[in-house]
Formats: sequence, structure tokens, C-alpha cells
Amino acid sequence: METTFAPGVVIPLRPFMGVMGVAPKPGEKRPAAVPDYFGGNIDNKELVAGTTLFLPVHVPGALFSTGDAHAVQGDGEVNVTAIETAMEEAVFRFLVRKDMKLERPMAETPAHWITMGFHRDLDEAVKIALRDAIQFISRTKGLTPADAYALSSLAVDLRVTQIVDGNKGIHAMIPKAVFKK
Repeated sequence: METTFAPGVVIPLRPFMGVMGVAPKPGEKRPAAVPDYFGGNIDNKELVAGTTLFLPVHVPGALFSTGDAHAVQGDGEVNVTAIETAMEEAVFRFLVRKDMKLERPMAETPAHWITMGFHRDLDEAVKIALRDAIQFISRTKGLTPADAYALSSLAVDLRVTQIVDGNKGIHAMIPKAVFKK
């Protein structure tokens, strides 16, 4: 699948849902348009079919919601919009994972684990995503936090998810290929 942007400019399509989230903590009222610890308008182009998105659950039943379908978007969503589209069918499978103690959304693709940070300040969003990446590597791969931090400098890619939705987003791409066990 592809679209023609302009004569001689063709872009491959990678459809995904921009908004995926659960209810915030009890007593909080949060707009889904602003991404945060509960998900919301994540706008992460890596969340395509075949990717697993893990969300922390704060209320019984989670109250998952989705919308804002994109046909394609670059990292950053720099011009407020992607190619917005209708989504005729989106199939989700829900599993409860009590072994995962998440504070924020996390994802898994065939090649990467992805941690995410959201904050009004882009530098703070980086710190959140990186801290979660270090904790994930340390907890699941047996490295000390100091070694996981050093590995992050060598192998983890930090990407700007989006800069247009109130809270800015950063995602840390942790490559599975560097772990041989």
C-alpha cells in the first residue's frame, strides 16, 4: 500500500491507531487528546498491526478506547496531522498481565521493545522513556542499572513520537537483537 503525495513522491502506508488508552486513575479527569501514563493520543507510528501494546490498568475493566486512525505518519507528527483516515476494521486482543508492573505504556514489536515518555517538556519526556528503558533492561536482562544505562547509549534509539499534542512524546527503541539469551 502506498499513496502519492505529489508528482514523483510516493509514501508507503503503515496504518495505525493514534489514540489507544485506558481510563486514568480514579478521580482524575484527563482528555484522551493529550498522551500520558494511561495512553491516549500516543501517535506512535510503531504501533502497527502485529505490535503488542501494554497499558497500565487503573480501574476495573480498564475502559480501553481507541480512535484517530492514521494511514501513515513520520516520527514527530510535526505538522499537527498525519494522513488521517477511516479504519474499517481494527482487531484488538486483550490479555491481563499481572506480572507486568507498568507505570506507562510500553510496546513490543518483532524487533524491539519500546518504552514511552510523555511530558510538556521534551527533555523530561526523554528522561521518562530512558528511565523506563533502563529499568526494563535491568529487570528482564539481568544487567545492573549502570550497565543498562551504558547499553542504552550504545544500542537504544530515542525517537520523538510527536510534538503537537500538549504533552510531547519520546519512545525508546530497545533492539532485541543485542540480547543473545
